[in-house]
Amino acid sequence: MATPIQASTRYYRRGVTKVLWVPTIANKAAPTRAEINAGTELADEVSAMSGWQTTSGTVPTPALGSRFTPVVGGEITASDSSLTFWASKTADDVRTLLIREATGFVVWMDEGDVPGQTMDVFPVSVTSQAKIRELDGASQIMAQFAITSEPSENVAIPAAA
Repeated sequence: MATPIQASTRYYRRGVTKVLWVPTIANKAAPTRAEINAGTELADEVSAMSGWQTTSGTVPTPALGSRFTPVVGGEITASDSSLTFWASKTADDVRTLLIREATGFVVWMDEGDVPGQTMDVFPVSVTSQAKIRELDGASQIMAQFAITSEPSENVAIPAAA
């Protein structure tokens, strides 16, 4: 009999997940605690998120000797990504931090900022600050991002300094 997969400890994302804007990371595969601490925690103002995942394409590899066409892994892409924030009536909100064409890193700590757990590090450029205008909703700002190179996924969160 096959060994079962490890049982997961399920959790509710809100109140646990951390998302940071970090202006500078020297090695995205191994951010330091000092670099992380220099970032800005965004989670308390995030009302929605979209994207923030990678996908892999496939490439067919046909051979004349078979009617079956096997495939191999191909390009890796990241979907269009955004974070939606609450807007402030004083305009002192995310618009002062995530300005258009700002470059940096969006760091996702899905299980919280827990040393030894994992995080994903997305190198990004801010492409827009879209104002969401609705008659009966609270004012929001959607920051849209271009993911500029392959993210580092499942990177160990460093211990506190």
